[in-house]
Amino acid sequence: MPRNRFAVTLACFFGVGLLLSWTSVAVLAAEKRPNIVFFLVDDQRNDTLGCAGHPILKTPTVDRLAERGVRWRNMFVTTSICAASRASIFTGLHERTHGFTFGTPPIGEEHAEASYPAVLRSRGYRTGFVGKFGVGVAGKKKDVMFDYFRPLGRSPYFKKQPDGTLRHVSEIAGDRAVEFIRTKEDDKPFCLSVSFNAVHAEDGDKKDHYPWPNAVDGMYDDVTVGPPRLSDPEIYESQPEMLKNSINRGRFFWRWDTPEKYQKNIRAYFRMLSGVDRVIGRVLQELRRQDLADNTVVIYTGDNGYYMGDRGFAGKWSHYEQSLRVPLIIFDPRLPQSQRGRVVDTMALNIDLPATMLELADVELPDHYQGKSLVPWLRGQDVAAWRKDFFCEHLMNAGNRIPKWEGVRGERYVYARYFEHNYEFLHDLEADPDQLKNLAGDPSHAAVLAELRKRCDQLRDAYGGVR
Repeated sequence: MPRNRFAVTLACFFGVGLLLSWTSVAVLAAEKRPNIVFFLVDDQRNDTLGCAGHPILKTPTVDRLAERGVRWRNMFVTTSICAASRASIFTGLHERTHGFTFGTPPIGEEHAEASYPAVLRSRGYRTGFVGKFGVGVAGKKKDVMFDYFRPLGRSPYFKKQPDGTLRHVSEIAGDRAVEFIRTKEDDKPFCLSVSFNAVHAEDGDKKDHYPWPNAVDGMYDDVTVGPPRLSDPEIYESQPEMLKNSINRGRFFWRWDTPEKYQKNIRAYFRMLSGVDRVIGRVLQELRRQDLADNTVVIYTGDNGYYMGDRGFAGKWSHYEQSLRVPLIIFDPRLPQSQRGRVVDTMALNIDLPATMLELADVELPDHYQGKSLVPWLRGQDVAAWRKDFFCEHLMNAGNRIPKWEGVRGERYVYARYFEHNYEFLHDLEADPDQLKNLAGDPSHAAVLAELRKRCDQLRDAYGGVR
């Protein structure tokens, strides 16, 4: 029966008032906004998950999210360091625009007010934050951003509890997340951001860089991890002096420079990741216990990549793929089965996450956001026009420890210029996916180099100009 005839029949049978009441309930049910739980992991590059094909790592909770959701194969950060990247995630802006990294003034009030938690809160969401905040915010704008704010730091990772026992900060983050979920307000949707300190190294401890939770003791003890795939010494030797003498190389000697040190630290790093996976499982279990899982979107990503010994480097900070690439999984329980378990190849960025969360919540996006919503891709819709490249940069004032750079990462070519050292890179990802050849001085690529220089200037100027 057509809907209008069905409505008329109901009106005649039950009366118009009852029909209007029934219609109102139906509309409210249709418009119920989802909860959002956003998991952010520190120092995790894109391939360090079981669902991404890692042969050793055990991440069953996140793997199940990927099986039931959508995973992005090409997710990047626009600045590969936690402070600037987390500021970009909050604000939807490039580092050059929001201006925040280590050693800078805090995020400005106008950007804090337009951050995804502040906008969601102003539109009726209850917002919570747990874990590593990692940014400074001007004024008292954290109160505008969050109803529930429980920051957690490392150093040390194990915190003494009231009963005298020690508890890992990843597990404490899980405790706080569960507390937030249990104190939900029935009339409000919520957005909970769970931001892990793990798997960031404990830099001050040169003996035990990666303290793992007790729950994963013994994992990977029976495994010998193969060396980094790009560990040939010639790869390191081919680097310019500014990178060979940077903190990337200095920290390599802290963690990866001998077979014994490598095995100890890579196993510990894997345990920390598996520990995070267990905590996420606990949070998701609480959602099910509270009957919230069917209307809660779960997002999982990292704040920057990680070399893990590749190229003879540790850390991140530079323009190579290992530094810029991170995982991204979005699980929306409302998706039809036909849209689940997909792997998307489109280019996604950390600055897309605020726009994505706001669209999921049916909230209008601030005009100045530089990222784009990923919701159409999540839902399997055709997108007429999408980015073919993106601007990336690192502007922290760290002298020669972390050389500043800016560049463009396209679908085929990567261009980066370390402008304080007057040094350029050009990589052809089609011919050389491992970026082992620098084509910037190759006459046969002069036209491509000129085009990417121009494109870099264009994007740089659009996002704030020369810095």
